[in-house]
Amino acid sequence: MKTALYPGSFDPFTWGHIDIIRRSARLFDRVIVGVYDTPDKKLMFTTEERVAMGQEAVRDLGNVIVKPFSGLMVEFARREKVNTVVRGLRVNNDFELEFDMAMINRKLAPEIELVCLLASPEFQFLSSSIMKEVARLGGDFGDLVPPFVAEAVRAKVR
Repeated sequence: MKTALYPGSFDPFTWGHIDIIRRSARLFDRVIVGVYDTPDKKLMFTTEERVAMGQEAVRDLGNVIVKPFSGLMVEFARREKVNTVVRGLRVNNDFELEFDMAMINRKLAPEIELVCLLASPEFQFLSSSIMKEVARLGGDFGDLVPPFVAEAVRAKVR
Protein backbone atom coordinates (compact mmCIF):
# COMPACT_ATOMS: atom_id res chain seq x y z
CA MET A 1 0.00 0.00 0.00
CA LYS A 2 1.38 3.38 -1.01
CA THR A 3 0.81 5.91 1.73
CA ALA A 4 1.55 9.61 1.41
CA LEU A 5 1.80 12.31 4.03
CA TYR A 6 0.69 15.86 3.30
CA PRO A 7 2.07 17.89 6.22
CA GLY A 8 1.34 21.49 7.08
CA SER A 9 0.04 23.92 9.62
CA PHE A 10 -3.30 24.35 7.78
CA ASP A 11 -4.21 27.48 9.71
CA PRO A 12 -6.83 27.24 8.32
CA PHE A 13 -7.53 24.84 5.46
CA THR A 14 -8.08 26.61 2.14
CA TRP A 15 -9.44 25.39 -1.18
CA GLY A 16 -5.80 25.18 -2.31
CA HIS A 17 -4.98 22.69 0.46
CA ILE A 18 -8.10 20.70 -0.27
CA ASP A 19 -7.23 20.58 -3.97
CA ILE A 20 -3.80 19.07 -3.17
CA ILE A 21 -5.41 16.57 -0.78
CA ARG A 22 -8.00 15.46 -3.35
CA ARG A 23 -5.40 15.09 -6.08
CA SER A 24 -3.14 13.13 -3.72
CA ALA A 25 -6.04 10.86 -2.81
CA ARG A 26 -6.28 9.87 -6.48
CA LEU A 27 -2.55 9.08 -6.65
CA PHE A 28 -2.05 7.14 -3.41
CA ASP A 29 -3.85 4.31 -1.65
CA ARG A 30 -3.89 6.26 1.60
CA VAL A 31 -3.18 9.90 2.44
CA ILE A 32 -2.44 11.21 5.90
CA VAL A 33 -2.94 14.94 6.33
CA GLY A 34 -0.49 15.78 9.10
CA VAL A 35 -1.42 18.91 11.05
CA TYR A 36 1.76 20.24 12.64
CA ASP A 37 0.96 21.36 16.15
CA THR A 38 3.66 23.96 16.79
CA PRO A 39 4.73 25.77 13.61
CA ASP A 40 6.86 28.89 13.92
CA LYS A 41 3.82 31.03 13.13
CA LYS A 42 1.18 33.02 14.92
CA LEU A 43 -1.76 30.65 14.76
CA MET A 44 -5.41 31.62 14.54
CA PHE A 45 -6.67 28.12 15.42
CA THR A 46 -5.67 25.49 17.95
CA THR A 47 -4.34 22.14 16.80
CA GLU A 48 -7.66 20.53 17.71
CA GLU A 49 -9.60 23.10 15.68
CA ARG A 50 -7.34 22.66 12.65
CA VAL A 51 -7.65 18.85 12.83
CA ALA A 52 -11.44 19.12 13.08
CA MET A 53 -11.56 21.45 10.06
CA GLY A 54 -9.41 19.03 8.11
CA GLN A 55 -11.63 16.10 9.02
CA GLU A 56 -14.66 18.02 7.85
CA ALA A 57 -12.90 18.98 4.61
CA VAL A 58 -12.09 15.36 3.70
CA ARG A 59 -15.04 13.50 5.17
CA ASP A 60 -16.09 12.28 1.71
CA LEU A 61 -12.64 10.82 0.95
CA GLY A 62 -12.41 7.30 2.30
CA ASN A 63 -8.65 7.01 1.89
CA VAL A 64 -7.71 10.25 3.69
CA ILE A 65 -7.22 10.72 7.42
CA VAL A 66 -6.22 13.82 9.38
CA LYS A 67 -3.87 13.57 12.35
CA PRO A 68 -1.93 16.04 14.47
CA PHE A 69 1.81 15.62 14.91
CA SER A 70 4.67 17.10 16.91
CA GLY A 71 8.38 17.16 16.30
CA LEU A 72 10.15 16.23 13.10
CA MET A 73 7.91 15.51 10.14
CA VAL A 74 10.14 12.62 9.04
CA GLU A 75 9.76 10.93 12.43
CA PHE A 76 5.99 11.24 12.14
CA ALA A 77 6.21 9.80 8.62
CA ARG A 78 8.23 6.85 9.88
CA ARG A 79 5.76 6.15 12.70
CA GLU A 80 2.92 6.20 10.19
CA LYS A 81 4.86 3.98 7.73
CA VAL A 82 4.77 6.68 5.06
CA ASN A 83 7.07 6.39 2.07
CA THR A 84 6.13 9.64 0.28
CA VAL A 85 5.63 13.23 1.37
CA VAL A 86 3.42 15.44 -0.79
CA ARG A 87 3.81 19.18 -0.98
CA GLY A 88 2.06 21.80 -3.06
CA LEU A 89 4.01 24.39 -5.04
CA ARG A 90 2.49 27.74 -5.93
CA VAL A 91 5.27 30.13 -6.94
CA ASN A 92 9.06 30.31 -7.24
CA ASN A 93 9.72 31.06 -3.56
CA ASP A 94 7.70 27.95 -2.64
CA PHE A 95 10.18 25.93 -4.68
CA GLU A 96 13.16 27.40 -2.82
CA LEU A 97 11.61 26.74 0.58
CA GLU A 98 10.51 23.22 -0.36
CA PHE A 99 13.93 22.47 -1.86
CA ASP A 100 15.68 23.41 1.38
CA MET A 101 13.26 21.32 3.46
CA ALA A 102 13.57 18.41 1.03
CA MET A 103 17.36 18.40 1.32
CA ILE A 104 17.38 18.28 5.11
CA ASN A 105 14.61 15.68 5.13
CA ARG A 106 16.56 13.60 2.60
CA LYS A 107 19.53 13.69 4.95
CA LEU A 108 17.38 12.75 7.96
CA ALA A 109 15.25 10.12 6.18
CA PRO A 110 16.64 9.07 2.78
CA GLU A 111 13.97 6.37 2.46
CA ILE A 112 11.16 8.96 2.22
CA GLU A 113 10.49 10.49 -1.20
CA LEU A 114 9.11 13.94 -1.90
CA VAL A 115 6.42 14.53 -4.52
CA CYS A 116 5.48 18.12 -5.35
CA LEU A 117 2.16 18.90 -6.97
CA LEU A 118 1.82 22.21 -8.77
CA ALA A 119 -1.03 24.29 -7.45
CA SER A 120 -4.02 24.48 -9.74
CA PRO A 121 -4.07 27.84 -11.56
CA GLU A 122 -7.02 29.16 -9.57
CA PHE A 123 -5.09 28.63 -6.32
CA GLN A 124 -1.63 29.91 -7.37
CA PHE A 125 -2.03 33.06 -5.25
CA LEU A 126 -3.78 31.50 -2.26
CA SER A 127 -2.20 31.00 1.14
CA SER A 128 -3.67 30.78 4.62
CA SER A 129 -1.69 33.88 5.59
CA ILE A 130 -3.11 35.98 2.78
CA MET A 131 -6.63 34.72 3.47
CA LYS A 132 -6.35 35.55 7.19
CA GLU A 133 -5.08 39.05 6.41
CA VAL A 134 -8.02 39.69 4.08
CA ALA A 135 -10.37 38.43 6.82
CA ARG A 136 -8.77 40.61 9.51
CA LEU A 137 -9.14 43.67 7.28
CA GLY A 138 -12.82 42.96 6.59
CA GLY A 139 -12.44 41.81 3.00
CA ASP A 140 -14.43 39.12 1.24
CA PHE A 141 -12.59 35.82 1.60
CA GLY A 142 -15.56 33.43 1.48
CA ASP A 143 -14.63 31.89 -1.87
CA LEU A 144 -11.09 31.06 -0.70
CA VAL A 145 -12.17 28.50 1.91
CA PRO A 146 -15.07 26.11 2.51
CA PRO A 147 -18.13 27.69 4.18
CA PHE A 148 -17.48 26.00 7.55
CA VAL A 149 -13.93 27.42 7.58
CA ALA A 150 -15.20 30.89 6.64
CA GLU A 151 -17.61 30.78 9.60
CA ALA A 152 -14.81 29.75 11.97
CA VAL A 153 -12.53 32.53 10.69
CA ARG A 154 -15.26 35.14 11.02
CA ALA A 155 -15.86 34.05 14.62
CA LYS A 156 -12.15 34.44 15.41
CA VAL A 157 -11.78 37.90 13.87
CA ARG A 158 -14.83 39.36 15.63
